[in-house]
Amino acid sequence: MSSKNKRNILYFKGKTMQKLYERMQAWQKKHNKRFLSISIQKDGDMFCAIALTNPSEVVITNLDGTKHADLYFQQESGLVALATSF
Repeated sequence: MSSKNKRNILYFKGKTMQKLYERMQAWQKKHNKRFLSISIQKDGDMFCAIALTNPSEVVITNLDGTKHADLYFQQESGLVALATSF
């Protein structure tokens, strides 16, 4: 999965919980990303997981999406400021 990909839902499966864990752990190591949440269910003889990662891009907008917020980095303090005009 590209780091520029805005999709953040993943699907994993394994015959055992151990195999499912190993696959999810391998994905995390390969992509250097954490899971935001995970849901694990048994589906027939397989263990399946839907996992959400943090999206690579977050856009803050007004309700209809027409105006975007601006972020400013304050070098002196190291803080990020959010400015909206809506």
